[in-house]
Amino acid sequence: MLTDFNHQSLLAAAQALRDGKLVSFPTETVYGLGADATNDDAVAAIYKAKGRPSFNPLIAHVPDFETAQNYADFDDLSTKLAAIFWPGPLTIIRPIKDNSEISPLVTAGLPTLALRVPAPEKARALLAQTGRPVAAPSANLSGRISPTKAVHVAASLDDDCAYILDAGPCQDGLESTIIAPDGNQIVILRPGPVTAEMLKEAMPDSVIITQEEANDSTPSSPGQMSSHYAPTKPVRLHATSRQADEVYIGFGEYGKTEPLNLSPDGNLIEAASNLFAYLHEADKIKGAVIAVAPLPETGIGKAITDRLLRAATGK
Repeated sequence: MLTDFNHQSLLAAAQALRDGKLVSFPTETVYGLGADATNDDAVAAIYKAKGRPSFNPLIAHVPDFETAQNYADFDDLSTKLAAIFWPGPLTIIRPIKDNSEISPLVTAGLPTLALRVPAPEKARALLAQTGRPVAAPSANLSGRISPTKAVHVAASLDDDCAYILDAGPCQDGLESTIIAPDGNQIVILRPGPVTAEMLKEAMPDSVIITQEEANDSTPSSPGQMSSHYAPTKPVRLHATSRQADEVYIGFGEYGKTEPLNLSPDGNLIEAASNLFAYLHEADKIKGAVIAVAPLPETGIGKAITDRLLRAATGK
């Protein structure tokens, strides 16, 4: 049920989560499909609704760092990172505690847990009112475009959700950065709004590497499937102009007058915020292929490119 995100709907949604039902709620990144992370049946309902592979782990959302410590062990580095970037779009992978009561379906059988404290006050209020960690992948069919508006969720998962809490478009528009801190090393498992440059500035004495550089191809966190974020149409990348029967998504001077331009001014933050919404729009427009303009692969541009590559792989 699609409803405005207000105090009354927050209380009702929190009760629905405690009752084992699914609730979609907005974060600064995308809309999540939430379930009580300690309830096996509720978590299984996420996988069923999304058609998500059960070996793909989920992120557990909590209202604050103190709550996160109840479910996973934090070393000095991860504690410092949480202090700097939480609440915010950073997911931290940590060893799960033996007495955490987290469903093994959340971790996909791994000895680690992905945890995040979302930025919006309403999201954290919902988590606090629920009183339990909430597993919440993006609220879309598995492999399809992530939702940055409540209507995106309603279009595919309305029948599966007790509530879809509408608080308008998501601010960041890209899923959280996922990292695995270990000793003095930070492995970036999924690029996102918190960039490698931001991590290096915050932790200048730490080594920042990608999962590829760590020589680890195991899907140890969400969002690592090679085919992901895909519209129903094929996607052509690095397109400097439109070809026949294509829907064109521009950036900067490329397609500056196009109705879908991620940022006519070439602003990567604006482009990230618009990415999934524009892919949704392009998927609805008549045309056989979605063509996307070239984007710089610096800063958050790396995260945008990551999503586009996975969207293109999907077709």
